[in-house]
Amino acid sequence: MKKIAQVIVDMPLMQTDKPFSYDIPKHLRDVISVGSRVHVPFGNGNRLLQGFVVDFLDETDTALKSVAEVLDFEPVLNKEQIELADKMRHTVFSYKISLLKAMLPSLLNSQYEKLLIPRETLSEDDRQVIFGSQFSLSANDLDKTLENKVTRLARSGQIQVDYLAKDRKTIKTETFYNVNKQRLSEVDLGNRAKKRLELQQYLLENSQDGKIAELNKCFSSPVVKYFIEHGFLETYKVEQNRSDDYFGRVEETDFLTLNAQQQNVVDSVTEKIGQESKPFLLQGITGSGKTEVYLHIIDKVLKLGKTAIVLVPEISLTPQMTHRFISRFGNQVAIMHSGLSDGEKFDEWRKIKSGQAKVVVGARSAIFAPLENIGAIIIDEEHEATYKQESNPRYHARDVALLRAKYHEAVLVLGSATPTIESRARASKGVYEFLRLTQRANPLATIPTVQVVDFKDVIGQQEASNFTPVLLDNIRDRLAKKEQVVLMLNRRGYSSFVMCRDCGYVDECPNCDISLTLHMDTRTMNCHYCGHQAAIPNVCPDCQSRSIRYYGTGTQKAYDELEALLPDARIIRMDVDTTRQKGAHEKILETFGNGGADILLGTQMIAKGLDFPNVTLVGVLNADTSLNLPDFRAAERTFQLLTQVAGRAGRAEKAGEVVIQTYNPNHYAIQFAKNQDYEGFYNYEMDIRRQLSYPPYYYTVGLTLSHRDETLLVNKSYQVMEKLRSYLSEKVKILGPTPKPIARTHNLYHYQIIIKYRFEDNLEAVLNDILEWTQEPDNKDLRIAIDHEPQNMM
Repeated sequence: MKKIAQVIVDMPLMQTDKPFSYDIPKHLRDVISVGSRVHVPFGNGNRLLQGFVVDFLDETDTALKSVAEVLDFEPVLNKEQIELADKMRHTVFSYKISLLKAMLPSLLNSQYEKLLIPRETLSEDDRQVIFGSQFSLSANDLDKTLENKVTRLARSGQIQVDYLAKDRKTIKTETFYNVNKQRLSEVDLGNRAKKRLELQQYLLENSQDGKIAELNKCFSSPVVKYFIEHGFLETYKVEQNRSDDYFGRVEETDFLTLNAQQQNVVDSVTEKIGQESKPFLLQGITGSGKTEVYLHIIDKVLKLGKTAIVLVPEISLTPQMTHRFISRFGNQVAIMHSGLSDGEKFDEWRKIKSGQAKVVVGARSAIFAPLENIGAIIIDEEHEATYKQESNPRYHARDVALLRAKYHEAVLVLGSATPTIESRARASKGVYEFLRLTQRANPLATIPTVQVVDFKDVIGQQEASNFTPVLLDNIRDRLAKKEQVVLMLNRRGYSSFVMCRDCGYVDECPNCDISLTLHMDTRTMNCHYCGHQAAIPNVCPDCQSRSIRYYGTGTQKAYDELEALLPDARIIRMDVDTTRQKGAHEKILETFGNGGADILLGTQMIAKGLDFPNVTLVGVLNADTSLNLPDFRAAERTFQLLTQVAGRAGRAEKAGEVVIQTYNPNHYAIQFAKNQDYEGFYNYEMDIRRQLSYPPYYYTVGLTLSHRDETLLVNKSYQVMEKLRSYLSEKVKILGPTPKPIARTHNLYHYQIIIKYRFEDNLEAVLNDILEWTQEPDNKDLRIAIDHEPQNMM
């Protein structure tokens, strides 16, 4: 029986958030499957869009458009992933096409090429001049001399501008050769063809297969081409995996012996593999050997013939973490994170899809890895906000992991020294099974001592500086002992802002309500939101005064200051600006780990997961930065950060010490971090959350509305609020609408509404109604983002 394909098309709108029916031509019936990518004509202009086949229907009498082409020999999405998108749609409030695309490497999402198509009104002469014998023409192929004429014809409606989905090149191949030695030895090339004679002699002496690219380097491509055309060389292509080199550099290691606590955790978790079970919250102090526990759990999973996913929060953690997993499990490991090129991501995805990879290690998006028969999902540093995607689709990896673990009857392990307040509350209520590691894995390693230094005590004793005398003395002591130091500053760049001391002018971004940041390496003022760049001002643009000064601090400025104070110290800097190049994270950490630097100075990325036995001092240059943010999680984030960075000290036999510099030494987050007292912080913070009706006592949804016209935006925001009040019960708390803390970026104003609720049956319906309302003609330039459980209130 002829079937009808149900296709979700690549057009993220409320009106298209459903499958459309397409006839399947006879020649495609044997190659199309549920989960296949297709190109289909859509809309009045019949432009081709990419889509995904999500189901089949029986034959219908209705006249339908036909699938234009199938893009894959095998489906790229499996049944679980299609069902997963359906489930996520209820809480993520993103369209299904966006959810499905998020599950695939970007190379599998079609590009859209601008096309020119002649209308019937176009004269035959003009059509011939522009299009020749073709009916449509890519805008990229347009003759430059015709551009003005084509623009004029397009405006008059005689040429239609459309977009055509084009499949992207995905597989990387390399061309190899083998030598036809008999033919080559018989041919006489003559004495005048010197290069050809050299290549002939080389191939006769080295007749094993090789790469054409290597021959081209040594003998030039025209010479090599001559040998191919005359049959002396036969060529063939070999598919290349773009990440194979990384695996070849990792040496195999043995499993470590677990202590009693670690073994108890492994046993408790592995006995539940293959059963429907509660998630496990593993709270282990820094240095307690959580990673080794993960490795033993996965070893058991593999022995049961199952697969595993391990998520890490930061790209900076990935080199060390992937190194440990590859050293144990070799080529069974696949790596997935944003530091890979599109091609590398695609190769790793194919490795997983084919079944070659059994263990996936990566950042947030690795949760969508197309593994079958999953036995364990592990989320390391589960408290990190980076597990929540801040752009569309706004999913939390933990929520996706819960759905996938249930589908596969896999164990889900959430590991952290400082779990989120929400996770710890769920463990206390029995929603999660609670496991603990309370001692360091290395019996000779001890918890570091923590000293809090009040910046106010040194005011007037020294010039403004990032470094108090206490911290400097400790650094000098460690340098004298040939030990290493980690220093963390919670921001990047050279200076927070530039301000005129005469009139108070601050150099701000013209597109965003935020000051520009000084970057001395590029000698520019940069906006970290929209990317705007400007020259460093020498005089005030408002009053022309030369009393313009740099205020605040950043890693580059701290680096310069430290270099002046300690000229003999070898300092290495690690922040967003020094790690832009591919592989930079790994190179910096390798240099530091091999003793190539005495001091590692960086931002938050150095606070977590790093394990260097010679680090005995950790300094936090300013603990207050994250305390003062307008976010109810500010104290929690500060406590977690300080506890995590403190855990980088004293991880081996040498004792460790931590120095925390602050203007708020008595703040509860800093005091509990000083005492490494998670339980004390948890109980204190829970009381505050209860009083203020915040998670975990309430769920939250954030709505952000954006528009270029602030007056119109305010009006629309209040319309949304009225919709919410009309549909939702009186038990729901609605905050706003108010301007966001950073009220304008990219020339758009932003207002937010926060919904706090416990149980609300109508919530999903009203939020979908608001999505549909924003697509009405009157709201065409209004943007809205719906964020379930927002992790960032900025």
